[in-house]
Amino acid sequence: MNRSKKPGCAHVIALLALSLVPLAASAQTKFPERPLRLVVPFAPGGVNDIVGRKYAQELTRVLGQNVIVENKGGASGSIGSADVARSKPDGHTLVIANTTTHVINQISMPNRSYDALKDFTPIAVIAVVPTGIAVHPSLPVKNLKHLIAFAKANPGKLSYGSAGTGSITNLTGELFKKLAGGLSIVHVPYKGAGPGLSDLVAGHIPMYTPTISPAPLTHHKAGRIRLLAVCADKRLQAAPDVATAIEGGLPDMVVYAFNAILTTAGSPKQAVDQLHQATMKVMADAEFQDFLRKAGAEPVTDSNPDKSTRFLQNEIKRWTPIATEIARTSAKK
Repeated sequence: MNRSKKPGCAHVIALLALSLVPLAASAQTKFPERPLRLVVPFAPGGVNDIVGRKYAQELTRVLGQNVIVENKGGASGSIGSADVARSKPDGHTLVIANTTTHVINQISMPNRSYDALKDFTPIAVIAVVPTGIAVHPSLPVKNLKHLIAFAKANPGKLSYGSAGTGSITNLTGELFKKLAGGLSIVHVPYKGAGPGLSDLVAGHIPMYTPTISPAPLTHHKAGRIRLLAVCADKRLQAAPDVATAIEGGLPDMVVYAFNAILTTAGSPKQAVDQLHQATMKVMADAEFQDFLRKAGAEPVTDSNPDKSTRFLQNEIKRWTPIATEIARTSAKK
């Protein structure tokens, strides 16, 4: 008579191991497990929106999961940024941050409802846009050194326009005045970049500190304005004839507006790593790089979460004294 054998100890262990395989697999949550949301904290149509939508399109292609763009503007980008800060920390909500949302607001908006460093985990800085120093052709200066000499010889008689008080273009002008020896140049704030540039072209203001985009480059090439310097560490491919401010004798005159992709603080490392890897694939695409350059930005292809964190920390530290002084001066007026 055949007798059924009881399973041995080794056999039982093997059966248990096999039964646990599905549990182990399910413990590793798939990412992304649903469509992602990219918050653009500004109204549709601006540079942040244009770059954000193109990035979302490319990230969808790389991840194989939809990335839905949501414009949530208001309060200098703080409303949309705060929404991401309060979102579930699972990596499925992103924000395209910039100098305003995560540097200027952090310094000059004490009542904001988020902390630029504590409430976000950076994925990567994807683009930087240098600022520049431009003058109307009627001003008798041909380069940055000429402009500094002219300003010193005519204290208080020169003025510069910016896109608004506290903007990166305002910070550029104040940094220029400081590094050039405390120049006495009057600030004329505009409500946005367009009106200020238009007044420079028309000759209503002698000097302007634009972000380098197709508009000022087109005016420069046509001779309607004279771009004296770009505030970058090297000359731009889009304007090789324009010297850097470093070449003009100001080694610390390097100013970039930026775009960075961030997610909610506390998101799983697995999600952050996958988002970074996917973003680097997007950034390696020659067509996307060309798109950014045509939009006036320089692509950043070697960023990562650690570099991005240090970049934000350094930008906040760098601009705090100048932005604080601007705010103090504005409050007195």
